[in-house]
Amino acid sequence: MIMKLLNLGCGQRFHKDWTNLDFSSNNENVISCNLLKGIPFGDNEFNVVYHSHLLEHFSKNQGENFMKECYRVLKPEGILRIAVPDLEQIVKEYLNILNRIDNNDLQADDDYNWIMLEIYDQAVRNNSGGMMGEYIYQPRMPNEEFVYKRIGQEGKNLRTAYLNSINNNAETSIKNKALFGKIKNIFSKDYYFEKLIKFLNKEKYQQNKHYLSIGQFRESGEIHQWMYDRFSVNKLLRNIGFKNIIQRNAFNSYVENWTSYFLDSLPDGSVRKPDSFFMEAIK
Repeated sequence: MIMKLLNLGCGQRFHKDWTNLDFSSNNENVISCNLLKGIPFGDNEFNVVYHSHLLEHFSKNQGENFMKECYRVLKPEGILRIAVPDLEQIVKEYLNILNRIDNNDLQADDDYNWIMLEIYDQAVRNNSGGMMGEYIYQPRMPNEEFVYKRIGQEGKNLRTAYLNSINNNAETSIKNKALFGKIKNIFSKDYYFEKLIKFLNKEKYQQNKHYLSIGQFRESGEIHQWMYDRFSVNKLLRNIGFKNIIQRNAFNSYVENWTSYFLDSLPDGSVRKPDSFFMEAIK
């Protein structure tokens, strides 16, 4: 029997044997879809539904509706697997760092700065990447080992790409992009209208543009709108109607040959997102 497998909000984490959906796509194996409007498939269609670090980007109410959609598209006895940032783990790490500070651990100051960004920046930022991005992209990151332990290989890849870009004369590239952007704007339909508005009321225009950019960003799907732990996810799944709910790690699953897809784990045996907890359930 051919298993129908659905990966929601996949980003760059997908497998060709799955149906992969994300808000935008730059790969032929990924379908563009706004999941706020529901999952665009019929009832009882998939054997497995999976999503990782997606649920927290919905508001609490939106998240509940989204999970009901996951239940709807699953076949009876189908498997749901989710991964989310682990609120319990983050809080424990925060308290541990406070204890280290009390014991005069000098390294703890830098680790404290990072864990506070984990707790708050992903929810309150008004621009892409926020202060976490600034931390990762600083010329010298004082606690690389701790940060990579928290966010895994993806964080390391981001920093490596940043450092490589510096070595490859990124300044020239940025200037070229800026020039291209100016040329592109000249030919855009809104260019002359915006110039007129700015001329008529420059201060108000700039203020409104600022607020509009913040609103557009905060509705873009990047920020975290809720946080979860093993209790809240278990309760949510039970209320929707799931059964056989069980907490997992990155490697074990109801899904046959789970690790072969490298969705929660990497070929070297590491966990893709170490700050996660994993939960599975049966419809």
